[in-house]
Amino acid sequence: MLTRRGMLKTFGGLFAAGFASSTYAVGIEPLLRLRTTTYQISPPGWPEGQKLRIVALADIHACEPWMNARRIGDICRYANDLGGDIVVLLGDYVSSMRAVWSQVPPDIWAAELSALRAPLGVHAVLGNHDWWDDLDAQAADGGDTLSHRVLQAAGIAVYSNRAARIQTATGAFWLAGLEDQIALRPGRSWNRFAYVGLDDLPGTLAQVTDDAPILLLAHEPDIFPQVPARVSLTLSGHTHGGQVRLFGYSPMVPSAYGNRFAYGHVIEDGRHLCVSGGLGCSIAPVRFGSPPEIMVVELG
Repeated sequence: MLTRRGMLKTFGGLFAAGFASSTYAVGIEPLLRLRTTTYQISPPGWPEGQKLRIVALADIHACEPWMNARRIGDICRYANDLGGDIVVLLGDYVSSMRAVWSQVPPDIWAAELSALRAPLGVHAVLGNHDWWDDLDAQAADGGDTLSHRVLQAAGIAVYSNRAARIQTATGAFWLAGLEDQIALRPGRSWNRFAYVGLDDLPGTLAQVTDDAPILLLAHEPDIFPQVPARVSLTLSGHTHGGQVRLFGYSPMVPSAYGNRFAYGHVIEDGRHLCVSGGLGCSIAPVRFGSPPEIMVVELG
């Protein structure tokens, strides 16, 4: 028989567990944890013996206190120690969260990112929040955002529907980067209800002029069903792994495909996608079962 004392103990235990989980999800996992997740992949179209180690950072969402300048700098120094041949940044450098003390100015977070180093350079695409928070870029329906400008000023190559051929000691590859797929908010006289993407996958891939393999950077993974087999690997962020992830499932994922592209290494029809869990938080400063991570991909 369940007594009154037993009921109180049960409810007390549930309350304590809920409080502990909430404390961990808000105060520990997003602020204090950082993991490195490594994938070793030999995708179709990638030449045998052509080695490439990619270090990928996504979804920084710079803000106080969750992702302040000091923490960004610490993450960059740690990323440099991972020995990547190339560093790629997968978008969303600014934060739109309301639950913050203050925003980190773009020139400050860009200065911290300028410390990143790799033999083949540091290369970036933008994310939706970099567009959504730039009112001038929204009003202009495109062009360069403030994030474009501060990254370039920091010496980081920014890809906006652009492909570049990169030569390495073991072979060449093409690095292609898409502009954001939901860059422009709805509300205009000509577009009241839908987000508008500025990405151009066919135009970007048309810049490839030889048979060297292609790596594609795309902030949102939702482009993946349209990516042709000619692309050896697509790298994305945006989803944060759902920020709350239990037993490989996230109840809320900012993707039209739900958990299909929420996180990790995805293979469909022989095509490969790697989705980073990202570093910062969006909407709410909560992470549970999806700690901030740096993604490392070893090809060849």
